Amino acid sequence: MLSLSKKEWAIWIGSLLVVAASNVASADFDLLTLLAALIGVTSLILAAKGNVWAQVLMIVFSILYGIISWRFRYWGEMITYFGMTLPMAIWATITWMKNPSKENRNEVAIRKLNRKHAAVLFFFCLIVTSGFYFVLRGLNTPNLIFSTISIATSFLGAGLTMLRSSYYALGYATNDIVLIILWLLASKENPIYIPVVVNFFIFFFHDIYGFVNWKKRELAQSVG
Repeated sequence: MLSLSKKEWAIWIGSLLVVAASNVASADFDLLTLLAALIGVTSLILAAKGNVWAQVLMIVFSILYGIISWRFRYWGEMITYFGMTLPMAIWATITWMKNPSKENRNEVAIRKLNRKHAAVLFFFCLIVTSGFYFVLRGLNTPNLIFSTISIATSFLGAGLTMLRSSYYALGYATNDIVLIILWLLASKENPIYIPVVVNFFIFFFHDIYGFVNWKKRELAQSVG
């Protein structure tokens, strides 16, 4: 499962330590937030390798993060992860399992994004985001604009993951930035959510690393 290089072991363990320290040091330690973060970090380091177990862990993370969002009434995040990210992670798991790389059976084969894929993805992103906006507004969701933007970026990240595109990581990195803003706003009301902000800073780093790693793998696959 963990076919990591020495550098990746260092990144993974270092990230786990930072996440654990920020959560434990919090005045209002929350075990669920810590558990979700540890699973999320592990999922991202495996995703950078194109390992299908990344999507299995994303299924678990989606459930835990949905519960955390529900507790703060971030209905957009809760609905997004329960109703979109979770089923798309299940779909991505099946897709990745069916499309292993020829060079390494433990890694998913990368597919280049064409204009048709991009057009369909952005069309459905517009439809889904527009629909969710009115639902969230009706639920009096806190920080409505950022919650709506989070839906769009999360959909793009999940969609690109299913398409096995290296740009999935940029979609999620953009989503990380939005979530950092959302949870900073939440932290102003309740400091218990400060560790969540730290968690998404770590996630952002991993998504950028994932994009760089997938681009290297994509080049290797095209050459091979």
